[in-house]
Amino acid sequence: MALFVIFAGLSFIVICFIVRLCIVIRSGSKCKPGEKGPICVLVVAGSGGHTTEILRLMESLSLSYSPRHYVIADTDKMSEDKIRTFERSKKNTGSEGQFTLQRIPRSREVHQSWSSSVVSTLNALLYAVPLVFRLSPDMVLCNGPGTCVPLCAAGLLLGLVGLKKVLIVYVESICRVESLSLSGKILYRLSDYFFVQWSSLKDKYPKSIYLGRIV
Repeated sequence: MALFVIFAGLSFIVICFIVRLCIVIRSGSKCKPGEKGPICVLVVAGSGGHTTEILRLMESLSLSYSPRHYVIADTDKMSEDKIRTFERSKKNTGSEGQFTLQRIPRSREVHQSWSSSVVSTLNALLYAVPLVFRLSPDMVLCNGPGTCVPLCAAGLLLGLVGLKKVLIVYVESICRVESLSLSGKILYRLSDYFFVQWSSLKDKYPKSIYLGRIV
């Protein structure tokens, strides 16, 4: 009898969690950040091409997207240099805005085994949750680095506990032509807006938004 009560209680908690998660995700279309002022955006940058692509995307955003909180892996020196160069260029053109650089542990190294990736991702999540709760962004913008998964999860958690709806905007890398990245597969149904840059991906993933090449 005691086991049945425990099982029933756990089942009820799981069902409530799933229902609440669905409500938070579906409320994305009603969420209009920026109606009352600037949009606080958390930008997830990754090593190599991910940072280059996300900064190209940032070039097209207005100054309404401020402050900009860039989050990179703690071992990623190259992305930090690119971000600081990008923000200096905005300052030189008279379009300066507030920005910060934040670091969390890397979720997954290249060629890291799946089993150890689970542990490292959970470790990154422990850092991502207090960071996202402290920054309280209106939107998380990402394009595929593994670091974005725990950060998006933390953003969803803000909505789950009823503190704030955080829009999750995912832009799949231009390199992904026939299939989604692992991060894309995880966040496809959890994101509010999911952009792909090839029509072949739009055909496979109807929830996605295809506007052609955007970075």
